[in-house]
Amino acid sequence: MKIDVGVLGATGMVGQRFVSLLADHPWFEPRFLTASSRSAGKPYVDAVNWFLDEEIPESVREVDVRETKADFPADLVFSALPSSVASHVEPEFANEGYIVASNASSYRMESGIPLLIPEVNPNHLDLINSQKRSKKHGGAIITNPNCSTIILAMSIAPLYKRYGIKEIKVATLQAVSGAGYSGVPSMAIIDNVIPYISGEEEKMENETLKILGQIVGSEVDQAEIEISAQCNRVPVIDGHTENVWVKLENNSTINEIKEVMENFRGEPQKLELPSAPKKPIHVLDERDRPQPRIDRGRNKGMSISIGRLKKGKSDGELTFTVLGHNTLRGAAGASILNAELLVEKGYM
Repeated sequence: MKIDVGVLGATGMVGQRFVSLLADHPWFEPRFLTASSRSAGKPYVDAVNWFLDEEIPESVREVDVRETKADFPADLVFSALPSSVASHVEPEFANEGYIVASNASSYRMESGIPLLIPEVNPNHLDLINSQKRSKKHGGAIITNPNCSTIILAMSIAPLYKRYGIKEIKVATLQAVSGAGYSGVPSMAIIDNVIPYISGEEEKMENETLKILGQIVGSEVDQAEIEISAQCNRVPVIDGHTENVWVKLENNSTINEIKEVMENFRGEPQKLELPSAPKKPIHVLDERDRPQPRIDRGRNKGMSISIGRLKKGKSDGELTFTVLGHNTLRGAAGASILNAELLVEKGYM
């Protein structure tokens, strides 16, 4: 029997990804779709300006859109709300007993809220126990990181675990879909690169350290790594590319590093979760890969691809290019995978 779920902010770009991915999900049934008051009361097909390549799923076309209020019978909701709205709406849902799997940034850095990548830090899910005890009806919020952070953190997690990391530098080439359908005007991005994305560099620097940190009591003791990011918007529709420089604590050969990355697996793979890629990291040998148009859809967009892997000039220095699908692995798909782990681990 499937679990009835809701999607908060179902008409936006990330909300549409949620709807698309949940339509045929083996565990979850998207019964409740919410949006702003101007869309409430309309069938989803009339309320949404559909942006995705595939058609609106038949199962949700005639579902009436609701206002975003905690008044429907579901245990789990997926939040695609903008942060300005999520900051007050998500706690309301949690206080009413819902588990909120959020893609918003509002509570990612809160000490008692998991910032989760299931392959990387599944034990951080334990933080919701103290949340559930503190909420009136036992609800909780669980977050996934920023899209660019997920791609970076997945690529360095096996290196951090095996060798330790002293320093990370990253320069991103981020797709326009990361800003939403209307986020970047076409005249601003065509034939152009915008070397600034508001708040993005801080998110990458702060979130990565929390993800790699250790739980101490009911909080996370962040990892101690020097990290700096430079973020750029480029005229690509989907797929964030990141150039990464890493200083390892312990030196190794390229062949061994490649093997460590290729063999990386986590809880989602062991548990065979529905949205989990069988192989989270693909290392490519071609000199001109990864490329967004070719590699972003690997494993239904849930894997990352790494190329240009090479040693630096001094011991422990490593450089590589990593690519991931920002609205699948980096957004809606990430929240759904988080929820699958939560269900399989018995937190529901």
